[in-house]
Amino acid sequence: MYSLSEAGHAIPVVDPSSSSGVFSLLWLVIALPLLGAAVLLLGGRATDRWGHWLGTAMAAGSFVVSLVLFFELLGRSEGERSIVQELYTWMQVGDLDIGMDLLYDPLSALFLLLITGVGSLIHVYSIGYMEHDPRRRRFFGYLNLFVAAMLTLVLAENYVVLFLGWEGVGLASYLLIGFWQHKPTAAAASKKAFVINRVGDIGMALAIALLIATFGTTSFTLISEVSGGAEEGTLTAVGLLLLLAACGKSAQVPLQAWLLDAMEGPTPVSALIHAATMVTAGVYLVVRSNFIFELAPAAQTAVVVVGVVTLLWGAVIGCAKDDIKKVLAGSTMSQIGYMMLAAGLGVAGYAFAIFHLLTHGFFKANMFLGAGSVMHGMNDDVDMRRYGALRKAMPVTFLTFAMGYLAIIGFPGFSGFWSKDKIIETALAENWLIGLLALLGAGITAFYMTRLMLMTFFTDKRWKADVHPHESPSVMTVPLVVLAALSVLGGVLLLGDWIVEWLSPVVGEAEHHEPPLPIIVITLLTVAVVAAGVALAWFLVGKREVATTPPQDVSFATRAARADLYGDAVNDTLVVRPGAAAVRGITAGDRTLVDGLFTGGSSSVRGVGNLLRRAQNGFVRSYALSLLGGVLLVVLALLAVNLA
Repeated sequence: MYSLSEAGHAIPVVDPSSSSGVFSLLWLVIALPLLGAAVLLLGGRATDRWGHWLGTAMAAGSFVVSLVLFFELLGRSEGERSIVQELYTWMQVGDLDIGMDLLYDPLSALFLLLITGVGSLIHVYSIGYMEHDPRRRRFFGYLNLFVAAMLTLVLAENYVVLFLGWEGVGLASYLLIGFWQHKPTAAAASKKAFVINRVGDIGMALAIALLIATFGTTSFTLISEVSGGAEEGTLTAVGLLLLLAACGKSAQVPLQAWLLDAMEGPTPVSALIHAATMVTAGVYLVVRSNFIFELAPAAQTAVVVVGVVTLLWGAVIGCAKDDIKKVLAGSTMSQIGYMMLAAGLGVAGYAFAIFHLLTHGFFKANMFLGAGSVMHGMNDDVDMRRYGALRKAMPVTFLTFAMGYLAIIGFPGFSGFWSKDKIIETALAENWLIGLLALLGAGITAFYMTRLMLMTFFTDKRWKADVHPHESPSVMTVPLVVLAALSVLGGVLLLGDWIVEWLSPVVGEAEHHEPPLPIIVITLLTVAVVAAGVALAWFLVGKREVATTPPQDVSFATRAARADLYGDAVNDTLVVRPGAAAVRGITAGDRTLVDGLFTGGSSSVRGVGNLLRRAQNGFVRSYALSLLGGVLLVVLALLAVNLA
């Protein structure tokens, strides 16, 4: 359970019955997919025939356990909803004691349902999507490994165990993004994601080191109890380092450049990693660390700035892409920006950040899998310029994708309408400028998503002659139907402020701030902005012929958006080239100075030896001449001495 400290943040109080009853099975949530990964990755070809079924069963089993735990937690009073399971002592150095401990509370309970529920649906979908891939068993092993790592991350009771899951997610994402390693673009994308995420991981490692130096522990429970006594500067430093880590995992500016390239991986990877789980890890980190950010206003403001910049950055990129998966990737970047914005607003926004995280997991996974279904029927073509009029050829894919589309643009009644609008309302109440920028992002979202719908399912067909669009098999469409239903109904979590009250023991209860306009006016204004975005897309795309080749005479803004707002160019100029130059300089210095210092002596001895070797040539006449020369030198020396 949680109480409020003098500083105003939530302090967890461990339930003494943490190891009894149903909650003693908590470790199984991680163990099942981890076991699946071990069997599939170590079992070899003997598991090829049934490996995909085992991987799916392990994910589904973890979901069942998570569901049972959730209902058990739901039946408890608010003061008994924090369960800590102590597995074993992981490391002990001096006074520092770090246990392999798991924390199950209202926040982690929601993440468990999202990861295992959506993850299980993606496993089912992958059975059909990867049917003809010769390495399908290995793919499911990587999926299980990723799920196990993500579950470790959200169940961790301390920052070190969280870091274990954090790094495990990074490894699994590297393996999944580069799964089709025979493609140079996929191999390059996986390395790019891995390297950029390591930059963020430096922030996490330094934050943990600073927490140990300051508090002598990494436990969420213990740090939250004593954080009020720490200096604000120290907490600000920790908050900024954690934000750097969050930017890496959640593809937020300035560490966003890896996300669009990561679309080179199989489409189920995009749905699992880059929609519902991995990219939300940064949001989870900020919300879980609320006891740090509440006491570090500067770090909290930095979270807001990063969120606002990224939500607009990703939205602008999404407007100019023709690759259907990259449009959705830009959208993911933007929607995570909304979540970061809400998390940066503090107690007033934490619950709405998680609410939008959940609804986004539903509708974005739905649309990514829908994009995979479109690709399946279009010979793996991802270019929307060669789509058009697919609604009749792929009716189930169209209808389910449409549910996700209506949810993300915030159509009234759909899940995104409730979650995104609450973020905009909260932002307006806290700062009208931030609120207006969030409102602008909603309009841009409506534009690029309507553009995607028109280019894919409407307008005239632009298929290649050898392409015959067809609906995907039921093993792929059934998960789409379930996710579409969740995209529609996800808003029920807000009924009676349920999700706000559910999370209040973790993040605290916020003071009510009235927005500058009545709620109904803000809602109508948001709907009007969304409608304007839809209308603009219809005017620019729906009423015109879609070009099958990119036009040459485009504006600077369009060129910039197509180039991901020059994120790679900036990284290349500020990091890659200076880094390469520094490495070349260090290498040259090593060869000249260090190598010269250690090899110079041996080279001198070798040179002297070469000179002396010439005198030992084996010819008698040479030795006689040397002897004669020596005698002459001795005679001359004696004469010189006598004369002196």
